[in-house]
Amino acid sequence: MSVSRCTGTISSTDNTSNKLGFSLIKKIKNMDEAMMLRILSRLNRVVCIWRLLVDQVMVLETMTPLDFLDFRSHLSPASGFQSLQFRLIENKLGLREVNRVTYNKEHYQTVFRDEGSCNLLKQSESEDSLLDLIEKWLERTPGLEPTQFNFWNKYRASVNQMLLDEEQEAEDFSDEDTKKIVLGDVSRQREVFDNIFNLQKHDNLVVRGDRKLSHKALQGALMIFLYRDEPRFNQPHQLLTLLMDIDSLMTKWRYNHVVMVQRMLGNKPGTGGSSGYQYLRSTVSDRYKVFLDLFNLSSYLIPRKYIPSLTPVMKRRLSIMEDVVIQYAETPGNPSFLEHEEE
Repeated sequence: MSVSRCTGTISSTDNTSNKLGFSLIKKIKNMDEAMMLRILSRLNRVVCIWRLLVDQVMVLETMTPLDFLDFRSHLSPASGFQSLQFRLIENKLGLREVNRVTYNKEHYQTVFRDEGSCNLLKQSESEDSLLDLIEKWLERTPGLEPTQFNFWNKYRASVNQMLLDEEQEAEDFSDEDTKKIVLGDVSRQREVFDNIFNLQKHDNLVVRGDRKLSHKALQGALMIFLYRDEPRFNQPHQLLTLLMDIDSLMTKWRYNHVVMVQRMLGNKPGTGGSSGYQYLRSTVSDRYKVFLDLFNLSSYLIPRKYIPSLTPVMKRRLSIMEDVVIQYAETPGNPSFLEHEEE
């Protein structure tokens, strides 16, 4: 049994779901393309767990604030902030300390007194997170090699052509006001694309914590989004979609929790000494989205007619998995496809 982060009520479902979710995320230790089906299966289970947690709030909402006050005093000084499993899940997904909102102006680990919990938290911070694994995997996206297909140069040329075409269409407008508006839109689009083409701007966004992935990983993700219909990119696109689903559901859960706390407590301080609603509200923001870059990729999608055509060689590379299977089989330590890991 554990203290629920929703209203402070006792909930064994949260405890069990958190344990299972953390276990599934922790099992993903590498991103071998040959193991993609197993990875997708686990992430689908994680998404189902988060849907359950989000839906659970509806049951808790049937309790009135007066009913909650009947037993709230018995929960003090317990707080949802003391949930070790939730912090481990955040760390294993890839939430970085720089993006955390401080709890009573202290490091989030200060509420954990026992050595075992502190060691688990430190270990979860030192190991590769899911975000780290995804970044390294995306950097290996076929087609990014500058000596081969060189997707990035082709994509940049297509974007420039698209913007030139839009400027030309704007010049054809007879109405000056309309022309000015359309040209202004094109100019703003150039600024948006410059944020991804300009490496210095990208690095500045990473330093500020507004962007998480490396420049090359971002290129790989964008290529997967644009060529998702190619056989080799179909499953990777599903994986990136599942990562966004997890982020979305965690955000929904945080928001539902915030709204419930406001209904139950108003502006009263939390049982663990936090500011309650005010603190929780600050956690419902993009800074807590681990895979925020994937959401923002929509800013850089271009119409299908401008997507660079694949060369015959690249078309073949994205149509088969032969080289992936060979590379996996030749890597020392990788299990045989006939071996099944216990789920």
